[in-house]
Parts: sequence; C-alpha cells; structure tokens
Amino acid sequence: MQESVTLFHEKGLHARPASVLVQTASSYDASIEILKDGKSANAKSSVAVLSLNADKGDEITIRADGDDDEAAVDALVELVRTDFDLETEA
Repeated sequence: MQESVTLFHEKGLHARPASVLVQTASSYDASIEILKDGKSANAKSSVAVLSLNADKGDEITIRADGDDDEAAVDALVELVRTDFDLETEA
C-alpha cells in the first residue's frame, strides 16, 4: 500500500513535522517507508526521515507493508495534508 502527497508545511519535513510523523508511524505495526527522489527512509526513525531533506513543495510517497498498512498510510497522508496538526511556524 502506498500513496504520494505533496508537502506544504513552510519548513518541509524538518524537526517538528518529522517528529510528529515518526510518532504517528511508530503507533502502527506495519513497516513504513517515506520515499523521495529515489531515496527511502524508515518512517519510524527521525534521523532517517530528516535525511531525506524534504522541503515545502516536494512530493513524498508513503509506503507501508503489514497488517495495518492501509490505516498507517491513510493516517500519515492525512497528517501531511493537515500540516502535521501544527500551526505554520514563522
């Protein structure tokens, strides 16, 4: 199961948004990866997610495999679309 989504958080997938994404991904049993420009990162690792250097406007693909893969992808895509439930930082 996978789905692509565009980042629109002002700072991209950095520090706080990455932390929120990792916390959410970690609540699922499925193996979850974030893909960007041919690179992949374990969605349950902050260091791995930050290494993607994903910026505002970049498209990422969220891919999951396991018992709750559909729920995991749906939740993470929704998180990105709702700006990580964060107010845009100045």
